[in-house]
Amino acid sequence: MARQIDDSAVEALGGERLDWRFKAVPATAHGATVAEFLAGRPALDGFGTPLLTLDAGALEHNLATMAGWAARTGVLLAPHGKTTMAPALWRRQLAAGAWGITLANLPQLRVARAFGVRRLMLANSLLDPAGLAWLAGELDRDPDFAFLSWVDSVRSVELMDTALKGAGARRPVEVCVELGGPHGRTGAREEDTAMEVAAAVAAAPTLRLAGLAGYEGALAHDASAQGLDRVETYLRRMAGLHRRLPYETAEPVVTAGGSAYFDQVAEVLAGAKVIVRAGAYVVHDDGFYRAISPFARGAGPALRSAMHGWARVVSRPEPGLALLDAGKRDLPFDEGLPEPIAVRGRAAPPGGTVTALNDQHAFLEGAAVEVGDVVRLGLSHPCTALDKWTLLPVVDDAAADRPVVVDLIRTWF
Repeated sequence: MARQIDDSAVEALGGERLDWRFKAVPATAHGATVAEFLAGRPALDGFGTPLLTLDAGALEHNLATMAGWAARTGVLLAPHGKTTMAPALWRRQLAAGAWGITLANLPQLRVARAFGVRRLMLANSLLDPAGLAWLAGELDRDPDFAFLSWVDSVRSVELMDTALKGAGARRPVEVCVELGGPHGRTGAREEDTAMEVAAAVAAAPTLRLAGLAGYEGALAHDASAQGLDRVETYLRRMAGLHRRLPYETAEPVVTAGGSAYFDQVAEVLAGAKVIVRAGAYVVHDDGFYRAISPFARGAGPALRSAMHGWARVVSRPEPGLALLDAGKRDLPFDEGLPEPIAVRGRAAPPGGTVTALNDQHAFLEGAAVEVGDVVRLGLSHPCTALDKWTLLPVVDDAAADRPVVVDLIRTWF
């Protein structure tokens, strides 16, 4: 089998020079390469705040846990790369057995191809003529490159076909018809509409119908009985449509499964060639996914949060109120505010609650902290956490008295 990713391109990141572009890196590291800096096993307390780190042990645990679940259930895994946009982490996911990488838009596809990712799924419709011309060139240039995209209307099929013909595409682009759900995101809302889209694909010489796609995560936002029922109803609709579609390949795929309901996807769509696209599992969190992950409902060993924020107390302007030097520009906040876990160098937890974030400050109320203390924070929703950092320190153990930085993960958002 051809390589899944260009290992040499990922390893070359160790030669990148550290400087002011990377807000996570201390000035003492400027001028050194990533590899040179890491060779000195730098301690985390030499880094400034605000900061976001990844935990090496949690990453390894989560990779192994998800790979084990996929193997037991017989599904393929194409983790959504938009969560991390980190080729070094994509490589680890592929090495753990992932079928490919999923992405959401054209710029993300270009990052993946720059690192030689061999098998990509675009969980979206690619309609931009310039982007389709680029894609046609990639497919023609590299016979080992496999690509899968989505369509949900006859119009989108027509636009793709016209653009690909204009680009002189020689290899057909494989597509999945996307089925949506009421009040969901994209996707044909009715099965008959999806069948019309499939017929349009069959009539387009530049496209080939290779599967069925859907996204159940937009239909529920919790693990309540009502939410799980909505997801199951939708997945059963997908299963019925899968039996009707006139595929143009011997091994059509059915793809669904974000990071919240992939257990139901595997159960309801069993028997098909199922590709699950969960992306948040590798980092996980101390918030939204901690509560809603299938592994929190008994599908497998619990995942561990691999991301933490670090912020310093810079002011105690009122009794019971502390201001930290991390805010919306540094930490995620759309699926829950950070949670104070510990204070560096202190055994007792700080207590208290983060009640609000400004651009550069967090309001921490009711905590036993003093000006100068560094607070370790639990975070929610990795998809809006890593995008704030171009370089992420990986520590050997975030809970240790003096964590050591063992890696620096480069992102491209």
